[in-house]
Amino acid sequence: MKKQVAKLIPGDMSQKRLRSLVKRRQKGAKELTSQADQQIEKLLIRRFDRLVSVKRFMFLWVALFVLLFLATVAQLRALSPYYQSLQPIPGGLYNEGLVGSFTNASPLYASSSADSAVSRLVFSGLLRYDTSNNLTGDLATAWEVTPDGKRYTVHLRKDVRWHDGHPFTVDDVVFTYQTIADIEAQSYLYTSWQGTNVIKQDDYTVIFDLPSQLASFPNALTNGIVPKHLLADIPSGQLRSAGFNTSPVGTGPFEWKLVQVSGVSSTERQQLINLSAYSRYHEGRPRLDGISLITFSDEKQMIQAFQDKRINAMSGLEIVPDELTGQAETEFYATPLTAAVMAFFNNSRPVLGDANVRKALVSGTDRSSMISTSYFPKALLSGPLLRSHLGYDPSITQLPYNSESANHLLDLAGWHRGADGQRFKDGQPLVISLSSQDSTQYTRAAEILQKEWSKLGIRTDVRYYNTDELKGTIIPGHDYDILLYGISLGADPDVFAYWHSSQSSISSQGRLNLSEYRSIAADQALEAGRTRLEPDLRATKYRAFLQIWTNDAPALALYQPNFIYVTRSPVFGYQRKSANASSDRFYNVHNWMVRQERQNLL
Repeated sequence: MKKQVAKLIPGDMSQKRLRSLVKRRQKGAKELTSQADQQIEKLLIRRFDRLVSVKRFMFLWVALFVLLFLATVAQLRALSPYYQSLQPIPGGLYNEGLVGSFTNASPLYASSSADSAVSRLVFSGLLRYDTSNNLTGDLATAWEVTPDGKRYTVHLRKDVRWHDGHPFTVDDVVFTYQTIADIEAQSYLYTSWQGTNVIKQDDYTVIFDLPSQLASFPNALTNGIVPKHLLADIPSGQLRSAGFNTSPVGTGPFEWKLVQVSGVSSTERQQLINLSAYSRYHEGRPRLDGISLITFSDEKQMIQAFQDKRINAMSGLEIVPDELTGQAETEFYATPLTAAVMAFFNNSRPVLGDANVRKALVSGTDRSSMISTSYFPKALLSGPLLRSHLGYDPSITQLPYNSESANHLLDLAGWHRGADGQRFKDGQPLVISLSSQDSTQYTRAAEILQKEWSKLGIRTDVRYYNTDELKGTIIPGHDYDILLYGISLGADPDVFAYWHSSQSSISSQGRLNLSEYRSIAADQALEAGRTRLEPDLRATKYRAFLQIWTNDAPALALYQPNFIYVTRSPVFGYQRKSANASSDRFYNVHNWMVRQERQNLL
């Protein structure tokens, strides 16, 4: 028994020591926890009250920083006009509305306003007009004429490619003008190219041999050039209806994308023509990304689309609506056209065959009220030439307004007033018909003429026609006593087509001598003026023509019309001092910009 007890004692002692060790460690842990609690209370809990005051202090500093930041931003915004300004930048799409219908983009056939607009954007000509309406190179780099005035040599650019990537060469130029001169092609330019030989000298030089001297010939080189590689295999007689005309490929600043048609009836029909910037354009990629032309059946629909902000611009308005003139963001551009609105006296009619009657109509018309027949004042004309034309002489003008002189001239012609003031001759009243287009501007002008001539004892019957009837029947047949109409004169003073005796014949192309004016002296002056290359000599010949014309008074020159262009905001780069046609607005369209952003001043 004793041995067993002795063996148990060491084990009991080990357990006691273990319990004692555990208790000491527990006691040490409690002391450490107590010390930690004391430190937390001392360093953190007791400082919470101080954090409240620190929080307020930090809030004040943050608020002051925010206030200073906002003040700095406000100051920078206030001062930005002094070191920044809105500047035009490239990019953006441009939507323009115009009245009419698109049918053909080919420069061989494009004649309507819509067709001409598309053609000008897609195609390039050898030459074009600059801001001052002077000829400058486009696809051509230079041109010269031989001393006899019959041979013109034109040098072409070598960096031009068609929109399909094919290189442009002299072959395209020769093909274009030979096609125009082909009667089967039925181009409206056919008459101007009869007898002219177009010769390839090398890949980038073309020669034009004329049958006779023609000083105005370079002006005929502004029409678009078409691609031979796409059209050469199409018979000339089928070119007018070729698919190319409504899916064209040109060398102009914008390339064709698509056309969309909406609207069921003719009055609701609209066409959307989408064009995109041509990145390889020979004068650099256009600043605009694309242009869309939208056609409308009438001005009312176009104006509504502009007010609804569906289009950015309107082209060719006759009259600016009053509701647009008060809008601050709307921009108006009025460009004088090289055109003339006149009252053409049909010299073949018995009454108007008398020069005294024609002079009385001129002298008895106060044209000053014509100036304000639209929002933009017009320039009054004094004869068949514009002030910008070579040969214009301000001292040679048609008869000025003088009612006393006008009445005297009618008396000399045998037309005497009756008791009611109406003039009679051989028992017949003095009655004349005035034919004009049924439009706002022409209506206002016709009303003025009717009023002025009634003061002379003349009864004027005004007849209005729509555009198709006027151009399709009345004008070609010269079925009028007096025609109130506008003619395009162009930048050159060659007005042969409108006043030469040969152009009054029914067999002449276009029959553009609307007054059926015949004068041997005037014919000689016109022939000499167009065949002289020296500017001084040409001017002398045209001054002689002016003198003859004013003495014969074959027409009453009224005013020079404006081309009106309306945009929602400024179009940067749009610059024209004058224009020969509405499509001339696109002469530098590759430089147009419509976007703006603030930039630092240099």
